[in-house]
Amino acid sequence: MTITKSMNGKALFLAVEGRLDTVTSPDLEKEISQELESADSLTVDFTKLDYISSAGLRVLLSAHKNFTKKGGMVITNVSDTVMDIFEVTGFKDILNIK
Repeated sequence: MTITKSMNGKALFLAVEGRLDTVTSPDLEKEISQELESADSLTVDFTKLDYISSAGLRVLLSAHKNFTKKGGMVITNVSDTVMDIFEVTGFKDILNIK
């Protein structure tokens, strides 16, 4: 998995590429936690995300809880495959997906 990170003021942007699973989800969790104090909002771009496991969903849920207290979190460019996972797990109704 590859994570590209950028900040625009207090807005954190992460582009995630590859597979977000048990092996790689700690990397995403680390990237988010490093910026938690300085960022007010989070946008996660899943244009190149191929797969997400329950471990990846847990990281997203945690980030959602943290950023809901601030400026919010948005997930963009979700593939049909990943959207199917969000729908089956109920995450489509929890997360802000655009």
